[in-house]
Amino acid sequence: MIALVQRVLEASVTVDNTTVDSIDRGLLVFLGIHSNDTTAEADWLARKCARLRIFADGAGQMNLSVKDINGKILLISQFTLYGNTKKGHRPSFVEAARPEIAEPLYEYFKGRLSDELGHTVASGSFGASMQVSLVNDGPVTLWIKREPRTLIKIGG
Repeated sequence: MIALVQRVLEASVTVDNTTVDSIDRGLLVFLGIHSNDTTAEADWLARKCARLRIFADGAGQMNLSVKDINGKILLISQFTLYGNTKKGHRPSFVEAARPEIAEPLYEYFKGRLSDELGHTVASGSFGASMQVSLVNDGPVTLWIKREPRTLIKIGG
């Protein structure tokens, strides 16, 4: 599971010329889901995003989380984070989870993130063509990745 996290002063998402959701100060989180991801990756990543200390404290140091500042999160599904560009010029998306796997995990992640923050997370529309607007603060942009666990079979 991959989260591309941006610290923002504001962000919004539009579908079919209609604003679906928006936030003021907080985080814009683009979420990519791998075909092997489970709720374990979602739990870890939700905790990490909510507790990531990238907001300034009184001394100007990045010591506060989005939760500490009572900020908001706008969550956007983005399968293209698993685009592989190693070969040729057209990205391959074979590692990205299919919608029937990704959508329930996206909703689960959104719920876990809401639980971590203590309030509902704003979001886009899963699978829709979206236009995302933001005012990046800093800019501060981080890539957080949690590899899916793989089972190693030992013996027979």
